[in-house]
Amino acid sequence: MLPRLASALLALTTVIQAASPPNIIFVLADDMGYGDLGCTGSQDILTPNIDRLASEGVRFTDFYANAPVCTPTRVGFMTGRWQQRTGIEFAFGYQVEQWRRVGEDWVPEPDIHGLGLPDGETTVAQRLHGAGYATGAFGKWHLGYKEMYNPLHRGFDEYFGELLGHADYYRHHYYDGTQALRDGLRPVKTEGYFTDLVNERAVRFVREHTRKPFFLYVPHLALHAPFQPPDAPDTPAVTKANMLEGSRSIYKAMLERVDRGVGLLLEELEKQGVADNTLFVFSSDNGGERYASNAPFFHHKATLWEGGIRVPCLMRWPARLPKGTTCGTPAITMDLHATFLKAAGLELPADRPLDGIDLLPLIRDAAAAPERDLCWRMDRTNRKMKAIRRGPWKYVNDGGSMDLLFNLADDPGERSNLVWRHPEILHELKARLARWEAEMDAEEKTIRVR
Repeated sequence: MLPRLASALLALTTVIQAASPPNIIFVLADDMGYGDLGCTGSQDILTPNIDRLASEGVRFTDFYANAPVCTPTRVGFMTGRWQQRTGIEFAFGYQVEQWRRVGEDWVPEPDIHGLGLPDGETTVAQRLHGAGYATGAFGKWHLGYKEMYNPLHRGFDEYFGELLGHADYYRHHYYDGTQALRDGLRPVKTEGYFTDLVNERAVRFVREHTRKPFFLYVPHLALHAPFQPPDAPDTPAVTKANMLEGSRSIYKAMLERVDRGVGLLLEELEKQGVADNTLFVFSSDNGGERYASNAPFFHHKATLWEGGIRVPCLMRWPARLPKGTTCGTPAITMDLHATFLKAAGLELPADRPLDGIDLLPLIRDAAAAPERDLCWRMDRTNRKMKAIRRGPWKYVNDGGSMDLLFNLADDPGERSNLVWRHPEILHELKARLARWEAEMDAEEKTIRVR
């Protein structure tokens, strides 16, 4: 009798949890190569905890970052809309080209830390917080350095991390000495390796917020430069000169420390009895850079070749999602905004419709996936590139040099230009991309970041 009673209670608990709003965790790596996880083919980097998300959940094979660099991808996720609508098309930092609108004029913004996510944008954290979620963000923000852009003003109850695009992992300052570390609104100086500090705070958040649903956002600084290994506090401080020095072995150690954090979070979820009803997502903000492997794709971060924008996405939710499956539906970072809202039982906003879509129904029924355009653009003084994917077809314009058309189902490495075989597909994709650009350019903006 007792074993039967215990089984019945366990089944009832599972049903109750599944009917309750889920906890949501989103761990976002930075500059991670597509091929650097065990579940995506890595032979030298050990990622058993991240791989567990795939073996116990869903792996998206055709998932994309909203942009080939940091900030705009984060904007896409936070707003659920094309980042071009906000005017933010490149990363804040020392390479940025930026303007602020003053009346009818566009005035250059000389302060590289002067701009951030505009006030008029509503974040996924604000929407979930308004629905009763506890919200926490721990890691790299990169959506504005000034206090007015702090995560605490954008829907998060708690924040600890680096506000800028990079920082010394031990000393927590920018390469020019700017102090980047914040605990909430407060500048702090804390000893420790940044990835470890982020992992510790993220786990603590889970431990302290199980009485109501929570949204935990963990945007790691790793694997972004500077390439500084864990457990090596005597590593030289970051400078502009040594910023990009490193090795594959250092990169490996950095990623394995991120993987440790995923394991600690899974362990804490189980301790708190909330693992089954937690939607846990892992991805990267763009493709990998110099020490990463983007295999089997071509090129790297800051380009619109597949190696710059195709990223892993793993999604685990034992109460709702199938185990150990793959989903080949093309998807993009901003889709996670809509996915999280629908998972939480919320309606999508009608006043400012999202560009992203809810991915959960597509996992069980790929036929339900809408045919849509995924578009990208880089429009900088020294780098011009744009691309569009629709179905298996991808059009690439690399600096206006020539038209390139690829069938990614047959040619994921983008080696065979099919323009001459399929001129009708080329013309259609170019027209769709032009319409998308016109729509994005017509959107009212207060800043331009390129």
